[in-house]
Amino acid sequence: MELNRKKKLKWDKIVPLLFIAPWVFGFLVFTLGPLLYSLFISFFDWPIVGKATFIGIGNYKTMFTNDPLFWKSLWVTAKFALFFVPLNIIIALVLAILLNQNIKGHSFFRTFFYLPSVISGVALAMIWAWVFNGEYGILNYFLSLFGITGPDWLNNTKWALVAMVIASLWGQGQMMLIFLAGLKGISKEMYEAASIDGANKLTQFFKITLPLLTPTIMFNLITTIISAFQQLTLALVLTGGGPLKSTYFYAMYEYENAFKYFKMGYSSANAWFMFLIVLGLTMLVFKSSSAWVYYEGEVKKKK
Repeated sequence: MELNRKKKLKWDKIVPLLFIAPWVFGFLVFTLGPLLYSLFISFFDWPIVGKATFIGIGNYKTMFTNDPLFWKSLWVTAKFALFFVPLNIIIALVLAILLNQNIKGHSFFRTFFYLPSVISGVALAMIWAWVFNGEYGILNYFLSLFGITGPDWLNNTKWALVAMVIASLWGQGQMMLIFLAGLKGISKEMYEAASIDGANKLTQFFKITLPLLTPTIMFNLITTIISAFQQLTLALVLTGGGPLKSTYFYAMYEYENAFKYFKMGYSSANAWFMFLIVLGLTMLVFKSSSAWVYYEGEVKKKK
């Protein structure tokens, strides 16, 4: 009897491991393995076809001192992120607040706003290519109704990056749903108590909704920063990095080094530098979170 009990306990410990084993195997083989391998080859002159030559930190030296496209692509990506990150969060939050209202047809509107996020990136780019077309695009036609002559969005160095930001803001259904879930988690009793005390809707938003939503904002901020620095598909399909490299994102720079110029080692060095940038920004968000992120029931100590 005791032996059977021991066997059952042993089996109970093994079963959970069997369930997670496929994920662990996939993570080691398809994520962690390639990640470490890319770090390894970043110290080599590693063409796709040919002999790999160890050059130490040569790729990193070249990247910082002798490659103007590195700085150009990094600057374009930083400008894109500067506009995309706050606008993406604000618009997603506004949509979530509107969809959180108990109005007729709210389920339809939730589905409607979420749909763009499940469309293929290439298909979405083709739609925006038609929208931004300088001759027969729907956006310029809409502007013409108000007597405004729209630019040739995708072929104008001043407006091409703006077009990328607008197109990227379209697929934010997932972030909107995350905000909506956060709003649903806020107790209605808090709003009722605030109303009794005479607080209007605006005061309730800044004193209740926004503080209790800061954990969700932090999560969405981190994911949006990562998304901004990985932008590739839209620019690759719509502009190819042009005109005059005005939409030449860092991810496109990495992509071309690897698959256009066949410099796998150099491209890996590019990717690891971007990893450090995103890691640094993420750590900065976490470090600053103690000053602006609030949790229900938490009491902030005054310094």
